[in-house]
Amino acid sequence: MLMLSAEIVNETAQILTRNAAGLALKNALSAREGARQTDYSNRWLAVDPETRAKIKQDVLMALHSPVQKAGSVAAQAVAAIAAIELPQGQWPELIEILLGFVNNASNTPLRISTLNAIGYICETIDPDILSLRANEILTAVVHGARKEEPSSEVQYAAAQALYNSLVFIRENFEREGERNYIMQVVCEATQNPNVQVQATAFECLVRIMSLYYNKMAFYMERALFGLTVMGMKSTEETVALQAIEFWTSVAEEEAQLESDYQDSQDGLLDGEVDEPKYFAKIALPEIVPVLLNLLTRQDEDADEDEWNVAMSAGTCLGYLAQAVHDSIVPVVIPFIEGNIKSQEWRHREAAVMAFGSILVGPDPAVLTPLVNQALPILIDMMRDSNEHVKDTTAWTLGRICENLISTIKPDVHLHPLIASLVQGLSDSPRIIANSCWALMNLADGLYEIYDPNEDPASGPLSPYFHGIVTALLQVTETATNESNYRTSAYEAITSFIQQATPDVLSVVSTTALQILQRMEHLISVQNQILGVDDRNNWNDLQSNLCSVTVSVIRKLNEGIQPLADRIMTLVLQLIQSAGKTSTILEDAFLVVGSLASAIENQFAPYISAFLPYLYPALKAYEDTQLCTVAVGIIGDITRALGDQSAQYADAFVTVLLENLQSEVLNRNVKISILACFGDIALAIGPRFEPYMDTAMTVLRQASALQPNPLDYDSIDYIAQLREGILEAHTGIITGLKKTDKVNLLLPHAQAILDLVQQVLADDNSGEALDKLAYGVIGDLAEAFPNGDIKPNLLAEWVAAALSSRHRYAPDTKKTIRWAREMVKLATA
Repeated sequence: MLMLSAEIVNETAQILTRNAAGLALKNALSAREGARQTDYSNRWLAVDPETRAKIKQDVLMALHSPVQKAGSVAAQAVAAIAAIELPQGQWPELIEILLGFVNNASNTPLRISTLNAIGYICETIDPDILSLRANEILTAVVHGARKEEPSSEVQYAAAQALYNSLVFIRENFEREGERNYIMQVVCEATQNPNVQVQATAFECLVRIMSLYYNKMAFYMERALFGLTVMGMKSTEETVALQAIEFWTSVAEEEAQLESDYQDSQDGLLDGEVDEPKYFAKIALPEIVPVLLNLLTRQDEDADEDEWNVAMSAGTCLGYLAQAVHDSIVPVVIPFIEGNIKSQEWRHREAAVMAFGSILVGPDPAVLTPLVNQALPILIDMMRDSNEHVKDTTAWTLGRICENLISTIKPDVHLHPLIASLVQGLSDSPRIIANSCWALMNLADGLYEIYDPNEDPASGPLSPYFHGIVTALLQVTETATNESNYRTSAYEAITSFIQQATPDVLSVVSTTALQILQRMEHLISVQNQILGVDDRNNWNDLQSNLCSVTVSVIRKLNEGIQPLADRIMTLVLQLIQSAGKTSTILEDAFLVVGSLASAIENQFAPYISAFLPYLYPALKAYEDTQLCTVAVGIIGDITRALGDQSAQYADAFVTVLLENLQSEVLNRNVKISILACFGDIALAIGPRFEPYMDTAMTVLRQASALQPNPLDYDSIDYIAQLREGILEAHTGIITGLKKTDKVNLLLPHAQAILDLVQQVLADDNSGEALDKLAYGVIGDLAEAFPNGDIKPNLLAEWVAAALSSRHRYAPDTKKTIRWAREMVKLATA
C-alpha cells in the first residue's frame, strides 16, 4: 500500500502508472460484496497508524496534482479510505481538510479533484455519519456549482457532489431560505453552456423531486415546468434524457402517493398520508406533445440495450398513464390516429408505442372500445415492411394480452391474433422474443378468465394448442439466443403447458418426450464444450429444459410416473455434469422436488441415489439460493413420502440444525429451515418425538427476536421469520394432534400462544401472517378438545383476537371462524 500511494503522488511517473496504482489502492479497500468489504476494512484497520497516516497523506497530496486524471483517481482512493475510517470515528479532520482545498480559489485542478472526492464520500457513506458536517459540505458544493464560477469543470464536479449530498441535507431543505438558494443554483445550472453541467443539474432535479416532493409546488409553478420542457427538447441527448427522467420520476412518485392516499382513506394504512399535488396532471398538455414528438426520434441502428430518447419518452408516457389515468387518453389518441398509417415508419412505430404505453393506468372501460378498434390494425401491422414497427407491434399486442385480455373476443380476434404472432416467430430475434412474450401473456390471460364450468375438458386455446407449441419448439431448436428469444420461447412453452386443459394433455406428453430427448443430447455433447460462451449457452439451455420439465410434471402430476425413471436418470447425470454451477443444480433440484410432489410415495426408490447430491448443496452456506432450494427439497421429499420418510428424519434434522448454527449461512435460509421442521413433523407425526424438544427450543429462541422499529429491513425480516416459525408450529401441531403423542405439545403450548399474541398485536404483521396465527390457535384448540390447555385459551387476548373486526379477506375470516369454534369446544 505504501508503494502504491508513493506512486500515486509521484509527479514524475507516467500517468498510466499513477492511475493503475490509484485503482489498485482503491480496489484493495473497497468491494461490492458485503463480507469481502468487511474483510478489506478489517485488514486496513489492522495496519499500523504510522503507515496509514503516510498513505492518507500521499493520497491527499495527490489531489493537488495538475494532471487531472491523477487527481481523479486520488479522489477515489481518499473516498475508499474515508468509507472505512469515518464510520469508526477515525480521520475526523478529513472533511475540514477537503473543505479547505475546495476554498483554494487559485488551484482549479485541486478544487475539481476535491469536489470529486467529496462526491464519492457522500455517495458511499451512511448519511448520518456526515450529517454533522452537512452545512459545510453543502456550502462548498453549492458555491462550486454557481453560475458565477469561472471553471465549468469545477461546476461539473460540484454538481456531481451536490447530487450525492442531497440525501443528507434534509434539514437544509426544511429551511426556506436555504432551499430557495439550492434550487436557484440547480435551476441556473440547467441553463449552463456546458452540456455535462446541464445534464447533471437535471439529474439533481430528478433526485430532489424524489426526496423532497412535498416542497416542490412553489418551484414547479415558477420554474420547473418550463425548464424541463425546454430540457426535453434539447438536441443534446444526455440533457433530454434527464429532463424526461424528471417527469418519469414525478409520475412514479404521484402514482405511489395516490395509491397510499387511497389506502389511508380506506383504512388500509395507518397514519395520515398526504394527497399528491398532481403535478403530472397539471403539466399534461405541455409535456405529452413533447414526449410524443420524441417518440419519433428513434435510432434505426440502435442496439437493443442502448437507452435513447425515444425509449425514455415511451417509458415516461407509461408512468404518466399510471399517474393521471383516463386524462392521458384524449391527449394521446389524436397522435395515434394521425400517425398509425403514416408513410414514414418512424411515425407508425411512434403511434404504436404511444398506444402500447398507455394501456396500464386508464380505466379498462375507457380503453376497451379503443383496443377493439385498434386490434385488427395492430394484427395487420405484424406484416409491416419495417422491422421496428413489427417489433413494437408485437410488444403492444403482448401488453394487451397482459393487461386487457377481456378485450380479446375468441370468436373475432383469437384466430387472426394467433396467426400473426405465430408468423412473428419466424422473424428477427427481437420480434420473435416479443411474439413469444405476447403468446405467453395470451395463454396466462385466457386461463385467468377461462370458466371451466362451461367446458371442463376444453379451453379457448385448445384448437390452436398443438400448432402454437410446435411453432415454439421449432424456435427453440436454434443454437443461439440473440435478444433472449430462445429463452422467451421456452418460457412461452412453459406457460402453455401450465394452462393446458384435459383435451390437449397428449400434446403435453409429446412435448415432455421431446424435452427429455434434448436433455439427453445436451448431456451427451457436454465434453465437446470448449469456451466460456459455449458453457454459458449449455447452462442456459439446461435451465430452460428443466423449467419446461417442471411444468410438465406439475401438469401431468401422477401421470408422469411412466417417465419418472428416465427423468431421475437424466437429472442425476445433469447434477454430476454441472460441477459447481449452482444455477444448474438449483434447476435440477426443482425438477426432483416437483417429481417427488407428483408421484409421492412412489418416489422412494430414487432417494438413496439422490441424497449424496443433496447434502453438499445443504452445506453450500455461501450460495444462498442453492441452499434454500436444497432445504425446500427436504420438505418436498418428506411431504411426498409421508411416514416413510421417518428413516431419513434423523439425517435431515441433524443437517438442518447444523445449518442453523452456521454464522455464514444467510439468515433468510434459516427461515426456510424452521418451516422445514414443520414439514418433517407433519410427515412423520408421532415419530417426530426424538426431535421435539430441540426443534421447539430453536423455534422459541427465534421467536424471541424483535424488530428494530426504525429499520424497515428489520421489520420485514422479523415478519418473514415469524411466518416460518408459525408454519413450523402448524406442521408440528397437525402432525401430533389426534395421535397418542399429542401431549408432547403441552409444555410448549403457552410459548406458541405467546408468539401468536405478539403477531396479532403487531400492526406490521400483514394479513398472511395473521391468518397463520389464527390457524395456530385453532390447531392447538383442536389438538386438546378435552380442556388440557383451557386456561391458556381463556386468556383475554385470545377472545379479543377471535372477535376482531379487522378488515380481512373472506379466506382469513373463514379461518378465524373455524378457530373460534375450536376454542369454544376446547374451553366448554
